[in-house]
Parts: sequence; C-alpha cells; structure tokens
Amino acid sequence: VICHPKYQESKRIAIFLSMPDEVQTEEIIKDIFKQGKECFIPRYKPQSNHMDMLKLSSAEDISSLALTSWNILQPSDDDSTREEALAGGGLDLIFMPGLGFDKKGNRLGRGKGYYDTYLERCMKHPSGKPYTIALAFREQICESVPVTENDVPIDEILYEDC
Repeated sequence: VICHPKYQESKRIAIFLSMPDEVQTEEIIKDIFKQGKECFIPRYKPQSNHMDMLKLSSAEDISSLALTSWNILQPSDDDSTREEALAGGGLDLIFMPGLGFDKKGNRLGRGKGYYDTYLERCMKHPSGKPYTIALAFREQICESVPVTENDVPIDEILYEDC
C-alpha cells in the first residue's frame, strides 16, 4: 500500500479504522503521519446513511476516540473541533473496507450505503471524486457481488497476490 503511486502522490487520505475481520490499517495510518500527509477517518451517524470524514491529529489521537455500539472507534457526535474533509480541501484518496468485491470494482459493504453516499457528496466538491482503493483479503474477491444503481464502483482493489 505505502509504495502505491496513488498513495505516494496523495496528501489528504481517508482510511477506516479496521475491525478484527478487516485488513488491518494501523501501520498505514502511522505511515500517513510519518509521510506528513493528512489523515481522515469515518464518523458514522446511526439510523442514517450519513458519514463524515474527520481529521486525526496524530496516530496516537486514535486512543482518544469513543467506541460506538458497533464496536468502532470514531470521533464523538459532539466533537466539532475536527476538520471535515469536504468542508476543506476534499480528499485525494479513500481506502475502503468491504465484505466482498469483484474484479469489475463492485463492492459489497455492510448494507447502509455510507461510502456510496459519501462518494456522491465528494463528486459535488470542487476537488472532485477522490481515487478509491479497497483493501481486501484474497478470499473476499468474488466472481460478482450484487449492486444497485446507488453503488459507486471502486477504482482499484488491493489484496494479497493481486
């Protein structure tokens, strides 16, 4: 990941804080800060499909985040001090999680549409749609995954031996 040309040229990067069954992102997050890039993480709004990408100040900042009912660390709802990526310069790159992927760039998420809705918002931002890379395990690559007209295809899927 850290040798990827899109990662190397990106300055503003959004990345998920991985759950135990996902590709682990901790080392990537550390590298984002080591390289002097800006790091944004998701804050999901329950009972909706709204998500914001909020700026982390450091890799250690993760330990100050609240644990949600989904067991996900994220900035609390009343945290208004963090920059939201689309309120500023937008994003260059988004690393995305998922349950399954196909080689056409389709992604099966967890069913709420958070990332698809966020990408729609990105397309309206002056900086445009960021490049999207899904981080997957080889076992998550399928012949096809179900999609709807609201699903936004991924630009690239990285997995072991791809």
